Amino acid sequence: MISPSPGVPFDFEEAYRRYLDGLLNNNRHACRLAFEQWMATGIELRYLYEDLVRRSLYAVGDLWECGRISVATEHMATAINESLLNLTYPQLFSQPRNGKTAVVTCLTNEFHQIGAKMVADMFELNGWRGYFLGANTPLIDVKQLIADKRPDVIALSAAVAFSMDTLARAAAELQSTFPAIPILVGGQALHWGGLERMGHLPGVRCLHSLSELEVWMKSGETHA
Repeated sequence: MISPSPGVPFDFEEAYRRYLDGLLNNNRHACRLAFEQWMATGIELRYLYEDLVRRSLYAVGDLWECGRISVATEHMATAINESLLNLTYPQLFSQPRNGKTAVVTCLTNEFHQIGAKMVADMFELNGWRGYFLGANTPLIDVKQLIADKRPDVIALSAAVAFSMDTLARAAAELQSTFPAIPILVGGQALHWGGLERMGHLPGVRCLHSLSELEVWMKSGETHA
């Protein structure tokens, strides 16, 4: 891991700009350098995930929405981001386990899985075991795993607006089938009407950041 220069204050904003530029130009080396420098400062991982990875993903997504970059560029940036998360794994899996488990997934036709992956990582960082199912997982298979594992919480992620109908229906069905298990929902899609869709569902809580997730984990709210 490459550390910042000794005695020189680390410029997080400048490193973020280098990281974003690397993503947009498919420069994996530049991205890894900036990522490792952030890690070397000793910053808590949730800030690394939120202020470097998530921020850059949102910036890339905005550029794509405006037609300023191609789908290919957006996909390459996402792939780089997701691959670099693996650098945090020695720290994630060195934490003592607390016996709690979480099922974390994206549902059918939701192919943006990196947000859910970061959520699963935050569970691991806080001593949970995260069953991460990834993108485009059919609800019937999610339900089967939940029935088999009986997790302490279910976490659902949606990144795009057209996933909201699927997310709302799935959350309602899971809450009806497993009323004792709390359901957490998150993702960028919540900014496009998701809060109104989810707010009325009992046992379902909307979270807007990894920091909120950590607060929830530490609150002991493990029952719906």
